[in-house]
Amino acid sequence: MNREVLFSREEIDRRVRELADEISRDYAGGELIVVGILKGAFIFMADLIRALNVPCKVDFTQLASYGSGTVSSGDVVISKDIGLSIADRDVLIVEDIVDTGLTLSFLVETLKKRGPRSLKVCVFLDKKARRKVPFTADYTGFDIDDGFVVGYGLDFDEQGRSLPDVCIMKE
Repeated sequence: MNREVLFSREEIDRRVRELADEISRDYAGGELIVVGILKGAFIFMADLIRALNVPCKVDFTQLASYGSGTVSSGDVVISKDIGLSIADRDVLIVEDIVDTGLTLSFLVETLKKRGPRSLKVCVFLDKKARRKVPFTADYTGFDIDDGFVVGYGLDFDEQGRSLPDVCIMKE
């Protein structure tokens, strides 16, 4: 796996703290339900919630639009639903990367039907050039160009998740 560092662990740590400060200000005085999308978001979400200054409950969902390739299949599959009730609660979805927008659009629409008081999305990486449907996250760690990235929870065919930096795959 040939790769080049795109964001160092120091840059990531600094940006996660900035996001946590912004989210904490937005939800000051309240409680947040943070819903992570497995598997890619778990490292980002763990760092993010540890940096938050508001109480939160945590849940996970698992969706997929990738097979073993590097191109989204376009079909979203839910393999694990959240267990917490989000009715009349403030909810923050945490995702590792948004590219086509299909997965997050699907999840947002699905969760809106459950009546949350508010529903926002925080993505670690945003690859706007790949959008197939309009989607804008409420909080974004980094914008990136097209290319396949691994590390900090992101994988290629289940490899590379444990890398501390975000790296772009090179051919």
